[in-house]
Amino acid sequence: MGRVIKIPMKAIVLEAADKPLVLKGVEKPALKPGEVLVKIKAAALNRRDYWITIGKYAGIKYPSILGSDGAGIVAEAGSDAEKEWVGREVIINPSHNWGDHPEFQSKDFKILGLPEDGTFAEYVKVKAEYLHPKPAHLTWEQAAALPLAGLTAYRALFTKGRVAKKDKILITGVGSGTGGLALQLAHAAGCQVFVTSGAGEKIERAKQLGAVAGVCYKAQDWAEQLQHLSGGFDVVIDSALGEGFGKLPDICNPGARIVIFGGTAGDIPALNGRKIFWKQLQILGTTMGTSDEFAAMIRFVSEHRVTPVIDEIFPLADAQQAVNKMAGSSQFGKIVLQA
Repeated sequence: MGRVIKIPMKAIVLEAADKPLVLKGVEKPALKPGEVLVKIKAAALNRRDYWITIGKYAGIKYPSILGSDGAGIVAEAGSDAEKEWVGREVIINPSHNWGDHPEFQSKDFKILGLPEDGTFAEYVKVKAEYLHPKPAHLTWEQAAALPLAGLTAYRALFTKGRVAKKDKILITGVGSGTGGLALQLAHAAGCQVFVTSGAGEKIERAKQLGAVAGVCYKAQDWAEQLQHLSGGFDVVIDSALGEGFGKLPDICNPGARIVIFGGTAGDIPALNGRKIFWKQLQILGTTMGTSDEFAAMIRFVSEHRVTPVIDEIFPLADAQQAVNKMAGSSQFGKIVLQA
């Protein structure tokens, strides 16, 4: 019998928390029935990638190939059942093993890129059920910028926030990839969107994308400014928490929903529960989303021709430089790697 030759591929590998990301040759994934191999054309960074690189994320293993977001062309199929996908342009749903209950993820839930190898590579192995046709109006880079942030924003707005046309929406920290997509989705849905940011230029960019107005959250009276500008909010999308969260009930309209999916500014401070129950407010947590929500998000993006904002595109080999930029939080929109 002849010797089996294992074909290598190039990938960005995290070898340890105290080492930079490196481009190196690794073994090309072997497929099982139900799986496909996607040749990555572009991948995008998320904040979780940064936290993993500095060793501050649950379940880290070494070595790892990071990356939750990716778009590409299906190159191989694990069995005849998946061969219909070969040659098709796709984006990948990174929300895996959600489970049967739409209200919350199962104990087996995981996000592509850890513990399974992710999209910062020439090829990624995924189950065919997580493939979706790439929206025709998007470039490879724009398509790669969509999956994780788009799914998170869609569930936060439509499932949890139950936004409706003409609702007044507040999105905190609009410069992030998820914040920017939440703005675009809400604007496309006919909502009046207001934003906060720590940088005036990001507020101006948000206005160009359809925001009515924005304020700097570093201002002592940021909440009072927003109340004056909006008259109150029907839905708040927040990924920061921290001390500023305590002011959100004050600027909510009766019956409003406050949806949270991150905590970059710290923990929730002491809240005046009387304001919450008297105004009939809801504080709702969310993480990622279901397969049905991902499909609905793709349909919405295609119908409204939503185009994710890209801050900068790096070659795959410069992934560490891209992570360093994310660490400084200077970006507006998504940081993308071009394979």
